[in-house]
Amino acid sequence: MSSNSPRVADWYATWPTRMKAMKAVMPDAAKAFSALHQGTMKANALTELEKEFVALGIGIAVRCDNCIYAHVEKCVKLGATAQQVLDVATVAVMMGGGPCYTYTTAVVEALVALGALPAEPAAEG
Repeated sequence: MSSNSPRVADWYATWPTRMKAMKAVMPDAAKAFSALHQGTMKANALTELEKEFVALGIGIAVRCDNCIYAHVEKCVKLGATAQQVLDVATVAVMMGGGPCYTYTTAVVEALVALGALPAEPAAEG
């Protein structure tokens, strides 16, 4: 995991700047998506965290690194434990099989980059 952690840490460091640049050249699309996102993700029958879990599972299922990194970060910020995030990844694997399984590395790398998991896994014993 640690070999990709710098790449993921770089993603977190550069994402806001890259999104700002996109919003500058696509303001109408950015405003429309932002309104949809904010309206959809606010707490209702599901909490904001529960909705982030759903979004993360879908991000894994559609194999979207940007989605995975963004939703892992939001889950952690909303108080999710690493194990809860990993449980979401496990459900995505159960539903999506091997292709989803290969994207769980992005989930673990994001958790490491955010400090929610140690860089080196504990030894099995």
